[in-house]
Amino acid sequence: MSALSVKALCKAFGGLRVTTDVNLDVQPGERRLIIGPNGACKTTLFNLITGELTPDSGSIELFGDDITRVPSRRRPHMGMARTYQIITLFPQDTIIHNVSLALLGLSKMRWNPFIDLKRLGHLADDGHAALARVGLSHIADRPLSQTSYGERRRVEIAMALAQNPKVLLLDEPFAGLSIDERRDVHQLLLGIPRDVTMVMIEHNMDVALEFAERITLLHFGEVIVEGTRAEVVADPRTREVYLGH
Repeated sequence: MSALSVKALCKAFGGLRVTTDVNLDVQPGERRLIIGPNGACKTTLFNLITGELTPDSGSIELFGDDITRVPSRRRPHMGMARTYQIITLFPQDTIIHNVSLALLGLSKMRWNPFIDLKRLGHLADDGHAALARVGLSHIADRPLSQTSYGERRRVEIAMALAQNPKVLLLDEPFAGLSIDERRDVHQLLLGIPRDVTMVMIEHNMDVALEFAERITLLHFGEVIVEGTRAEVVADPRTREVYLGH
């Protein structure tokens, strides 16, 4: 059974078709890389998979369950988590508060602005455990605005991991990072256990190729090449549309 299966997925905005019959089959524990030039609709594909956009046709399955019409708010409860290309955090709140909010979204409790999340001890405990996984537990009480860009990337990954996902979607986790920050995030991703299937969009090929076991190349919303690292890099279509020669 596939961890994530996308079949003949199509989406258009008016007369503009953004994905055309996209097929994607990711096995449990796999590390899949999605590449493509700007405008290839890679993030759009993630938005369709997570339910933030509704496809015009096609289907999406998560471990055999059809989730095509499942609301996006329900998909984390089914084992799906993601990060975003543009960091979406609350800069004036502490790191632990940001992670606790992510955990609150999975609980049966509703957010109440008059309740201090610190009083909900189990959320704080789980949040600290998630931050420990990304090496940030020692600055959990620091306001997010006082952290580096690389630390914010790790906070976002901690928020996703705190949800105990079975499938983790990473949208350009290395974007904007320094060499040292890329190394830290790379080591973090390599340390995620195999019971988490990972699908990553990335432009930094040096890091991404080391991460990936299979690669899918998108171009104008269509899959044009798919295979192992060696197969995709050697394919002339990859050189033409992505590597530029």
